Amino acid sequence: MEMNVLQKRIAIVTGASRRQGIGTAICRALAANGIDIFFTHWSVYDRTMPWGAEEDWPAALQQELREMGIRCENLAIDLSVVDAPTRLLDEVEASLGQPSILVNNAAYSTRDGYQVLNAQMLDAHYAINVRGTLLLSVEFARRFTGKTGGRIINMTSGQSLTPMPGELAYIATKGAIEAFTLTLSAEVASLGITVNAVDPGPTDSGWMTGDAKRELLLHSPQGRIGQPEDAARLVAFLASDAASWITGQVMHSRGGF
Repeated sequence: MEMNVLQKRIAIVTGASRRQGIGTAICRALAANGIDIFFTHWSVYDRTMPWGAEEDWPAALQQELREMGIRCENLAIDLSVVDAPTRLLDEVEASLGQPSILVNNAAYSTRDGYQVLNAQMLDAHYAINVRGTLLLSVEFARRFTGKTGGRIINMTSGQSLTPMPGELAYIATKGAIEAFTLTLSAEVASLGITVNAVDPGPTDSGWMTGDAKRELLLHSPQGRIGQPEDAARLVAFLASDAASWITGQVMHSRGGF
């Protein structure tokens, strides 16, 4: 199916701060189709995680994408700040123009479980995964002036399919995104915007230990673990005109897990 209709469009991709991350793969997949890219990153969060921050990666990714022949800008921004969505969209419009694709990839995730979960942990997850995603999505829709071709693509984690012990705050906030996806899709359909979510299943994006990989392989009918590029190909498809009749869906692209 023809997908080159993606050309000459502008996409926002949040959370592209790591070389092996899903956000980086999405930026590459969209850029390969001629999309101009504006991506966000926030190394302050990565510094607190086991994989650490790759401080030089945003600049390297921007250069790589520009060498693919597209325009690319980036912004370090804390999406938990209430006015971050407005600021981000202002920056995109000023530097590249009006975006027609929004990929809500940035996420907050820490281990908790019923024995340690508290209000601070829950609020930290809510601020990014729910409030940040929702406010950026609705502000994107309010500003969209195209008659067709608008795309909002959310990333989720399959928490509706299987339990995820030790991640109560994460699964609760990601579950909210699935519910939001369906209802927003109905609200903005008349504006020419589709809204979908992608669940890539277990993906080797830099967080997996050797033990985790071995355990996951036991449940993989295809004998491998998902790669960031697997998710990116589906996002690129949903962003294209080939997917214009798909909206309000949660796409469980999990390789049979």
